[in-house]
Amino acid sequence: MRSRRIAPVLAVSAVAALVPALTPATTSAAAAPKAPTAADPLEQYTQQKPRWRRCGARTPAGFQCATVGVPLDYARPGGKKIDIAVSRMKATSAKERRGVLLLNPGGPGGEGLDMPLLLASELPPSVKKRYDLIGFDPRGVGRSSPVNCGLGNSERNWERPYRAATFDKDVKWARTVAEKCRAKGGDALLQFTTRNTARDMDVVRAVLGEKKISYLGYSYGTYLGAVYTQMYPKRTDRFVLDSAVDPQRIWRGMIQVWAEGAEPAFTRWTQWTAKRHATYRLGDTPAKVRKTFWDLVARADRKPIDVDGTRLTGDGIRSGRAMFFDPVNAAESVAELKKAAAGRKPAPSGGRSASPSPVPPSFARAVPSDNGDASFWAVVCADTRSWPRDPEQYRRDAIRDKAGYPLYGDFASTIKPCAFWKQGPEQATVIDNKVGALVLQNEWDSQTPLASGQGLRRAMKGSRMVTVLGGEGHGIYGSKSCADKTATAYLTTGRLPAKDLTCRNPSGQRNDRLRLPLPTPPGIPGVTGAHDRF
Repeated sequence: MRSRRIAPVLAVSAVAALVPALTPATTSAAAAPKAPTAADPLEQYTQQKPRWRRCGARTPAGFQCATVGVPLDYARPGGKKIDIAVSRMKATSAKERRGVLLLNPGGPGGEGLDMPLLLASELPPSVKKRYDLIGFDPRGVGRSSPVNCGLGNSERNWERPYRAATFDKDVKWARTVAEKCRAKGGDALLQFTTRNTARDMDVVRAVLGEKKISYLGYSYGTYLGAVYTQMYPKRTDRFVLDSAVDPQRIWRGMIQVWAEGAEPAFTRWTQWTAKRHATYRLGDTPAKVRKTFWDLVARADRKPIDVDGTRLTGDGIRSGRAMFFDPVNAAESVAELKKAAAGRKPAPSGGRSASPSPVPPSFARAVPSDNGDASFWAVVCADTRSWPRDPEQYRRDAIRDKAGYPLYGDFASTIKPCAFWKQGPEQATVIDNKVGALVLQNEWDSQTPLASGQGLRRAMKGSRMVTVLGGEGHGIYGSKSCADKTATAYLTTGRLPAKDLTCRNPSGQRNDRLRLPLPTPPGIPGVTGAHDRF
C-alpha cells in the first residue's frame, strides 16, 4: 500500500503562508497581561486589544490579522499561554452590520485563517453586509502555536487495512505515533481539544467586543460549533452547521461511519453504472458491475496493477472508497483501472480537480510538516476516553467490519494511535440542547454521511435540517446548492424554517465548488475523491 501524505484539496493554507510569522515578540495581542482576579480569572485574556494589520503584502488591505492570547489549560489560566491567529474582513455595510461570523473549515487540523478571504467570493452580499467574517487557526494548528510529533512519512500513513500478517506491525506503528507525540508534547498535548478550542472561540468573542457570535462551520467544524452551543448557549447567535458530525460517535464511530456509508454508495454506483454499460463497459447489471470491481481488487491483490506508474494493490483500490459517492467519477476511474489491468494504457486523467484558489501560490511556511497529523490525533484521541485500550479489540472489530463493510470496514476499525494515547483531562462533550441552529446535509456525502447529519439534528433539538436529496460532495453552503437560499435567509433574518426541509438541486448540478482543506486518499490515480478527514 502506498504511503499517504497530506494533500490539501482547497488551498486554504495559502494565505497563512503569506502571513508573516505571528510571534509574541512582534504581534502580541496585548501588552503585559494582567494577573487573573478571583472574580474573573480570564479577564487578562478577554480584555486584550488585538493589533490588527494587513495579513500579507499580497493579500487585500481589508484582510487583517492579529493574535489573541489564551491559556493553554483553562483550569490554570495563570499558567502557560499560547497564541491563536485570527483574521477578519469587516462587514461591507456599517449600517446593516449585525456582528461577527466565525468560520471553521473542518479537520481536526484544518487551517481557517484565510477562510474570510476564500468565502468572500462565495457568500452572498446580504451576508457580507451583516457580518465581519472571522477566520482563525484552531489551537495547535497552522499559525496558532502549532503542535508536531516529529512523524516521518511512513508514520503519517494511517490508512491501513487489517491483515493478520501485518497487524503486529500496525500495532507497533500506532504505539510509536502515540509515544512520539507524547515525547514532543507531553501533557500539554492533552489540552489541544475541541472543548478548549470552543473556549478559545469565546475568548475571541470577548476580545472582539461581541455579546454573541454567529458561526459557519463545515465538517469537524459542525462538532466544534455544537460544542460551543452546549458550553455557551446564551452566547450563541446564528449557527450554520454544514456537513455534520454525529456527536454521539466521537471519534472512533465517525471513522467507522465512513465504512458504513460507503456500502450504500457503492450499491448506488453499481446500479447507475449498469444503466450505462455502453459507455463504461463494466457490466449491464448491478451484479456484473460489482463482480467487475471485486475481480479487479482480487487481481491487484495477486499482482499490483500499474496505473500511470503507480502500482495499486487491492487494498489501495479499496482505500478509494470515497469515489463511489460520485458515480461519474467512480465509473470513469474503474473503467481506466480495468484498461490498465488488461495492459492498455489509460487515458489522461479525467478526474475533477479542485476549484482554483483565489489566493496566490503558497511559499515556504514555518509550520511543522506533520502539523495536520499531530493536531488531528491530538483532538481525536484526547476528546474522548472511549477508545479501546486492548489491541485485540481492534483486531476483532476489524475482522467483523471487513465482513460487514467489505470496501472499508477493516480500514476504519483497525488499530489507531488513540489506543495508546494518554487520556485527556475531560470527558467528551454530550450535545443535548435546544439551541437554534441550521444543519445542512448532502444525501451522498462521503465524509459525514446522511446518518451523521441526522445524528447532530437529533442532539440539537432546537435546530432545523436541510437535506439535499441526491446531493454529492462534502461542504454545501457557498457551493450554489439548493440549500443556500435557506441558509442565507437564516443568517440574514435569524428565522429558522418551521420544520426540517428537503430540496433537490437542478439536474446535473454538483455541490463540489467548495473544497475543504484536508487530505485526499490517493486510491486510484486521477480520482479526486473526498479526503479521509472531517
